[in-house]
Amino acid sequence: MKRKQEFESDASDSSFGLSIGDLMASLLLLFVLLLAATLLNLQNQYDDQLEVAAQYTEVKSKIYDELHLTFKDSLSSWQAEIDSTELVVRFTEPGMLFDNNQSNLKPEFKKILADFFPRYINVLNKSEFRDNIEEIRIEGHTDSNGDYFYNMKLSQDRTRSTLEYSMQQLSPDMEHNWVQKRITANGLSSSKPILYKDGSENKQASRRVEFRIRTNAERQIERILKFGE
Repeated sequence: MKRKQEFESDASDSSFGLSIGDLMASLLLLFVLLLAATLLNLQNQYDDQLEVAAQYTEVKSKIYDELHLTFKDSLSSWQAEIDSTELVVRFTEPGMLFDNNQSNLKPEFKKILADFFPRYINVLNKSEFRDNIEEIRIEGHTDSNGDYFYNMKLSQDRTRSTLEYSMQQLSPDMEHNWVQKRITANGLSSSKPILYKDGSENKQASRRVEFRIRTNAERQIERILKFGE
């Protein structure tokens, strides 16, 4: 009788041990499955981001090529350049843009904008580009001379003058509504100076006006990340 009780006790302990073991194995399997699902989701997000980045790079390259083809014969006379890495058309000769401490456009800059801006919008509004354009930023920059906040107001007034005159150059058949939804005027004072190689400020080059393009690549990546949450 005693041996039977011991046998039943051993069997009960063994059954209990098997139950705990099965539970631990099940939990481990569940953890592995959850980890695999998480890694797969992260991989899919990563792949989607790579695809967006590749598309952005391709669109960016095509926009630059089109801008360069359109303006290559005019850039030197305008004292302008196109930055391929940032999709910026930069007008670099301050003496052609505004009088000192003034926000009214000089006649020479008006002439440049009348030639430049309609062609610029024609490029950006092409079917292969227009849906990728998030913002067209007109940026005004000063050097570090003078008060920062005075220069902020001056640079903002200058970009507003540039924006108003540029919009007046668009013909009636051009899509004003499409442009108005995307174009902004941004005075940045001396916050983004142009520097020499030794780190000192190139004050003449810092006084400039830039037309900068932002694509919707950032918004697409943000949407992918939110979708994966």
